[in-house]
Amino acid sequence: MNAETKIRNDLGAYWMPFTANRQFKDNPRMIASAEGMYYTTTDGRQVMDGTAGLWCVNAGHRAPRITEAVQRQVEELDYAPAFQMGHPKAFELASRLAELAPGKLNHVFFTNSGSESVETALKIALAYHKAKGEPGRTRLIGREKGYHGVNFGGISVGGMVNNRRAFGTLLGGVDHLPHTHDIARNGFTKGQPEHGAELADDLERLVALHGGETIAAVIVEPMAGSAGVILPPKGYLQKLREITRKHGILLIFDEVITAYGRLGRAFGADYYGVEPDMITTAKGLTNGVIAMGAVLASEDIHDAFMTGPDHMIELFHGYTYSGNPVACAAALAALDTYREEELFERAASLEDYWADALFSLRDKPGVIDIRAVGLVGAVELEPFADTPTKRAFDTYLRAWDKGVHLRTTGDTIAMSPPLIIEKSEIDQLVGTLGEALDA
Repeated sequence: MNAETKIRNDLGAYWMPFTANRQFKDNPRMIASAEGMYYTTTDGRQVMDGTAGLWCVNAGHRAPRITEAVQRQVEELDYAPAFQMGHPKAFELASRLAELAPGKLNHVFFTNSGSESVETALKIALAYHKAKGEPGRTRLIGREKGYHGVNFGGISVGGMVNNRRAFGTLLGGVDHLPHTHDIARNGFTKGQPEHGAELADDLERLVALHGGETIAAVIVEPMAGSAGVILPPKGYLQKLREITRKHGILLIFDEVITAYGRLGRAFGADYYGVEPDMITTAKGLTNGVIAMGAVLASEDIHDAFMTGPDHMIELFHGYTYSGNPVACAAALAALDTYREEELFERAASLEDYWADALFSLRDKPGVIDIRAVGLVGAVELEPFADTPTKRAFDTYLRAWDKGVHLRTTGDTIAMSPPLIIEKSEIDQLVGTLGEALDA
């Protein structure tokens, strides 16, 4: 094929992820460019980004420091192997993350996505117990409605049914805690729900059932984002920490969504005051500019591997693109942007205004619950009896036509705007959603 040959773009070749492909290709929603809070579509319309991309563009689109850092890095060093050699920015970034992380979480393993971060954390948990002389600890505990990416480990410990049902028996030796979504008792609660901390006690039942000596780790999202912004009840995460510590079980927080300012703090662990043994991250780490993830692990976990002859590989795990130079440059610039523009503090200062705006929708047609924390929120809708998920999807399409991009999960509308959002833009976003609900 010569350079003059053109391929007709009929949209058919691209099998889109987590998308109703046929519906989309009948009426495409195509983005040409973005800046700050807004996308520009291929037909020239401006659309407010009410979801920070996919929970990731925390500093807004085309943040200058990040753009410039990526351009400089591509010209200087585009790629360096991650095995048996390194480059300075990977070590600098790891040190910056260790400094930012709570407590003893001061070692960093780089991945390329949230899904890979989860797989890495689960593998580290299993290998850690073996290194400590407890190879029988092979069981992993997740939670119903949990989302931990789309690889086999992640969907095994995850609890979103549609992400699991088509893919066979998944990993063995996995069990689940009950979810904490309880509209009957906690509906329209501002802040953390009052009811449900006792659900953490179900971990004691699983310990009795399987034997605590067989359980390697428990993994939960501090705030369950993809299931519809489900907040932890007061005292729930503290109870999980107490029970896991009591039985020698590692506690992993999946913070792919909640890290890097989404809750007004560096990590959800900071917001809720609970220190886990590992934290998985991605998304906001590079502001969504380059694919990258990271697992933060405690000193105790890291040091358990640093035994034996010093010429031997301690952990047989990693990725071709672990600590990619361009991704590291983007992440360092993102951290600089968050700090210099005080975006975590900005999110915290807007939390109450954001929640009040969302709760103004409680009397709109079909609304059965509203939840908000930091700069993330959800409006849950009563599903149509014959076509679940359609009510939310129709609302999403109406909002898009009115110039605001939202996200749906089941019959819940989820929102997570860039942390640069102004109060007037919160009013615009919520007002547009209100109009879409009225319609």
